[in-house]
Amino acid sequence: MLSISNLNKTYFDGTKAISNISLQCPTGMVGLLGPNGAGKSTLMRTLACLQPPDSGSITFNGINVLQNPNALRSQLGYLPQSFGVYPHMSCRQLLWHIATLKKIDKRQAAQQIATLLSLTNLTQVANKPVTSYSGGMRQRFGIAQALLGDPKFIILDEPTAGLDPLERQRLHSLLVKISKQTLVLLSTHIVEDIENLCSRAAIMMQGKIVDSGEIAALIAPLSGKIWEMDRRPECGIVVSESYHFGKDRWRVYHSEIPHTNAIACEATLEDRYFFQLNKEPS
Repeated sequence: MLSISNLNKTYFDGTKAISNISLQCPTGMVGLLGPNGAGKSTLMRTLACLQPPDSGSITFNGINVLQNPNALRSQLGYLPQSFGVYPHMSCRQLLWHIATLKKIDKRQAAQQIATLLSLTNLTQVANKPVTSYSGGMRQRFGIAQALLGDPKFIILDEPTAGLDPLERQRLHSLLVKISKQTLVLLSTHIVEDIENLCSRAAIMMQGKIVDSGEIAALIAPLSGKIWEMDRRPECGIVVSESYHFGKDRWRVYHSEIPHTNAIACEATLEDRYFFQLNKEPS
């Protein structure tokens, strides 16, 4: 269990990145949703012990993280949105280097590295420098290093960026298996991924958690009130505008049918997210 209480962080330029955040995350996969600038990356860097908060508390499985960050680091896997690597070092060498830093037994490290290279489809290029990798291959290396050491808490910031559909599907299957015994905090702009993979989610706006809980509970207030139309509605709240075969498609929140050609739709987490986004002041 991860417990966050009244967490605050303001940067030197006065930007209040996270404001009074409180959140409870049990074992499993928890999604973190929010637009750019909502404070998601700041929250994840703080949880990864890369920067201290100004105030508040973080505990994980009884560990006071702010007082004893090394105790969490030994159980943590972290994939930031962007990361650097040592030049000229191969993927295999870098994984061994990280295993050494994590103080993983050599025999266990050898087994884990071989398994992770296979799972991330990097075995054939494991002896090539990571700096020579394509964006998708580099991201797969990032996933491998985050999973090294069987961490009990994994933080993933946009893990599917640069992955092709097959690689993304493979990662999803892996994360679902891992999350049965591990807490996985997943941040992504692909709302559908969070709805499909996570049991719980938190929505961040302007540095605050505006809602959190089981995904079914987050969607429930919109149930029976989402409609789809092929023209801009004259009533209700426009949730989103998209296109299908090049034609406009509008999703609308309204307690009653907004037009005779409107089609009732099952509410989704994406509807809930856009509904919240449209409510927030700009």
